Amino acid sequence: MNLLFRKSPRRRGGQTPDEVKENDVLSANLDINLKNLQSIFDTSFDIVFHKFVMTNDIKATLIYIDGAVNTQVLEEHVLTPLLSRKEPMQQSIADSIQEKLHIAKKQEIKTIQACVENILIGNCVLLIDTVEKAYALGLMKWEHRPIEEPAGENVVRGPREGFIESLPINLSLIRRKIKTPLLKTESMTIGKYTNTNIAITYIKGLAEEGLLEEVRNRLNQIDLDSVLESGYIEELIEDNPYSPFPQIINTERPDVVASHLLEGRVAVLVDGTPFVLIVPVSFFSLLQSSEDYYQRFLISTAIRILRFIFMFISLLFPSLYIAVVTYHQEMIPTNLLISIAAARESVPFPAFIEALIMEIAFEALREAGVRLPKQIGSAVSIVGALVIGQAAVQAGLVSAPMVIVVATTGIASFMVPYTSQGTALRMLRFPMMFLASTLGLLGIMLGIISIIIHLCSLRSFGVPYLSPIAPLKGKELKDSIIRAPWWKMNTRPHLTGNYNKYRQAGGQKPEPNKN
Repeated sequence: MNLLFRKSPRRRGGQTPDEVKENDVLSANLDINLKNLQSIFDTSFDIVFHKFVMTNDIKATLIYIDGAVNTQVLEEHVLTPLLSRKEPMQQSIADSIQEKLHIAKKQEIKTIQACVENILIGNCVLLIDTVEKAYALGLMKWEHRPIEEPAGENVVRGPREGFIESLPINLSLIRRKIKTPLLKTESMTIGKYTNTNIAITYIKGLAEEGLLEEVRNRLNQIDLDSVLESGYIEELIEDNPYSPFPQIINTERPDVVASHLLEGRVAVLVDGTPFVLIVPVSFFSLLQSSEDYYQRFLISTAIRILRFIFMFISLLFPSLYIAVVTYHQEMIPTNLLISIAAARESVPFPAFIEALIMEIAFEALREAGVRLPKQIGSAVSIVGALVIGQAAVQAGLVSAPMVIVVATTGIASFMVPYTSQGTALRMLRFPMMFLASTLGLLGIMLGIISIIIHLCSLRSFGVPYLSPIAPLKGKELKDSIIRAPWWKMNTRPHLTGNYNKYRQAGGQKPEPNKN
């Protein structure tokens, strides 16, 4: 895919602006073309109209965005050859341009709309008098930050590179992982005013055609003024936007995207953001980390099991404490019950209000730690939690056991690899606490049953959210709660089709050396 020159991009998000008419073709009169373009870019001081006279006294103009074009290359490889008097044009202007301009990426365009589009994406447009076409020169040089390790997806073992805000660079990072011509990319433009480039990426022969068509249809239905981040797209294409559970993975890691593409999934890249969307997903894939596949399978399995345990702790621990302390004291050992009663003797609030105060305070400290500068964010969140927790206990507002419960719950929530999934569990923690305070353990069971029913009803682009547990697919349990060794995972996960079932040859189990 060529992101620099798009012959007919699929534009979504409203009609073309009134000033740019699709049928307006370029005139052979340079002044008329400049008048049309100057009226479109009226009062835009960053749009440069560089007029000059070529060999044989032919008038020409270069149009580009100041700061978006490599001016050094423009000077050396465009202006210098065109202004040279040593080599006058002995042939047609079109042939002379092709001969003089040693630019790797150049394209002939014939409409005002194409000129505007190329200027806005960072290309330089060359207009020549007496010529009924223009030349789009691929000299874009947008500033971008260097490739760094993603701050929110750190690993002990694995690649340290992450996506940035440049779509072409992000695509190159994926191609660096998957070196095959079967890796396909499709381009479209969404947003009436932002004209944001969107790339659909998949591996031909692994991604099922029905899934691809569904992704295209959902993206084509989007009609927005702007797309500034992939979150706009995610919210508009997911199956159930009212569910707290994410049905699309967003990641900054190229290795995560590559691994999902190799399993037959589809990635959606959005220009201007480092977060790439992956569809379809399941509940279990949102609890898996890329590092699970880089370590030995025994260690990865143990960590996954620990992750599931702490997921339940994050969701249910405060609720269980409230239910047991309020309604089911007989379940607590006598010594522990006496200790809890002594700690709560001076607390004026019931267990539910006590937990609610501490949970809200913890969430506020967590959010403050994220928003503050990195140098002081972690210090404020940790010191604030210690100071507020100790002060609240001494003031008799909350009990020490409740501080322990909330702190353990907070630590457990950090075990979830993806922030979106962890946020869903944090949101559900509050209704579970309310059910526990009103109905005890019965309320907790009703809440769990409601969550399971909701999860069973969810789909992610046609794939059951609880797959491979519901419906049960025994062969795919090798990579769900546990992580089987690589020589056992010969087949790809079953998504919406049976494309390219096997991903490796069988019989690769290493044999011990008997010598």
